[in-house]
Amino acid sequence: MDLFSRSWTALRTAVADLEDQDFQLPSGCTGWLIRDLVCHLIIDAQDVLITLVTPTEAEPTRDAVTYWNVVEPPTGDDPLDALIVRLAAAYQHPELLKLHLDDLGAAAGRAALLANPDTRVTTQDYVLTTADYLGAYVMEWTLHHLDLIAHLPDAADPPIETLSHARETLEKIAGAPFPASMSDKDALLIGTGRRLPTDAQHTELGDLATELPFALG
Repeated sequence: MDLFSRSWTALRTAVADLEDQDFQLPSGCTGWLIRDLVCHLIIDAQDVLITLVTPTEAEPTRDAVTYWNVVEPPTGDDPLDALIVRLAAAYQHPELLKLHLDDLGAAAGRAALLANPDTRVTTQDYVLTTADYLGAYVMEWTLHHLDLIAHLPDAADPPIETLSHARETLEKIAGAPFPASMSDKDALLIGTGRRLPTDAQHTELGDLATELPFALG
């Protein structure tokens, strides 16, 4: 749960540091500008708030790793993705996106700090402990932080500890470790299909290269 707060705070700080012109740059999410990604983060923050106040007595059906499904790589043509683009455009000015994310994001962060880690919650027809649910979001925040800064070379990376945690999660999903010589950042970008491996990295990946990408949904 501590890593949730660290990753979310770092991501929100990265958004707050954006210049207005940055919102028109492409993000690391196929078909989305940075503007669209920030709008998606607002929806994510709303989902966190909804889930944390949706307790259940049912037995857990997923954990922080099995929460994730390997899906087809995004093409940008999904109707929900297109809806995000239209919604983001409706904000008209980047400052409005920043303000809305700041309000909802701060509330989601406070709710996470106040949550009982053992309480079971339900989302997407899954049941998880609060700790596992927030643990799953460390992956979400870390990957989207990398998406946010994909074309901002001077922007800060996600925290080292959240990159490491997200890599460990991805390796559990993949069922195999990524090469030790590969940085956590590269493992996440290459492993989820956000970047193609170099020839040398492809060789290092061995049999795992044939399984790529592990697009998560």
